[in-house]
Amino acid sequence: MSKQPFVVVVGSTMIDMVAYVKKVPHAGETVTGDSFALGFGGKGANQAVMARRLGATVSMVNTLGDDVFGDTTLSNFQEQGIDVTFVSRTAGASGVAPIWVEPDGSNRIICVPGANNAMTPAEAKSALESLKGYDIVIGQLEIPQEVTIQAFATARSHGARTVLNPAPFAAISPELIALSDWIIPNESEFAGMHPQGLAPTSDEIILELARTLNTRFAVTLGDQGAAFTTLDGRVERVHAPQVTAIDSTGAGDAFVGAFSVGLALGLPDRQAIALGCACASDSVTRLGTQSSYPTPTMAEAILHSIG
Repeated sequence: MSKQPFVVVVGSTMIDMVAYVKKVPHAGETVTGDSFALGFGGKGANQAVMARRLGATVSMVNTLGDDVFGDTTLSNFQEQGIDVTFVSRTAGASGVAPIWVEPDGSNRIICVPGANNAMTPAEAKSALESLKGYDIVIGQLEIPQEVTIQAFATARSHGARTVLNPAPFAAISPELIALSDWIIPNESEFAGMHPQGLAPTSDEIILELARTLNTRFAVTLGDQGAAFTTLDGRVERVHAPQVTAIDSTGAGDAFVGAFSVGLALGLPDRQAIALGCACASDSVTRLGTQSSYPTPTMAEAILHSIG
């Protein structure tokens, strides 16, 4: 594992506003929460931080607002050791995500993209033409799809592989699917992609969609781990370490960031999936989003346990 992996994330940033509650309110109801936390989030930023914790070189491509949330997000990236050369600023609000977390760790999230929607295809193209030597480019659906399409097209022209996390779920452009080497949905996102709305309850359903879309899937299955499609047309499953979950916020992003580092390191697909499962499982044992991710020392130990 001597190779230095290089991951570029073209994606979102959010400030998470997390309320921990015994029960979520119904329409018109007010409830009293147990505690509140303000943290750094956004699917793109989370994935970048997880990749960085595993020792990867990470560059972030994003647009922030000119507010205090933009200032603190930029500072957080710098403190994490993430390259911000291609993080721009625009007038207006940065992205925010109010989150409700219940006692069993389940969550409800509202993403308000703000400045994330100001990202442009030209900016993504310029960033990925300027950066050199990257292995993986990650995208999600929290920024305009035309930006991710341009990013993935440029990445592929430079020999990099592309990883799409189709979240939060929306109808996905066929062009974006065609440019995605790996697609990493959870169970509900997979069902959203399936023409009949079928969940990934069998290998046959997963393989059918993978063949139809001509892409490879790594479907995250919560505490059941993940299922992925192989190059020879099979589905393999990787079990997740059994843990006591207290907050699942950001676990899917931990998987995506860690899996991408595994690919960039040249790990076999199964080991890259196992690395994603291990980091995601570890993250749900702590509160918060990026604050729940393993430290660099812990992440290194997880990586060595996989390899």
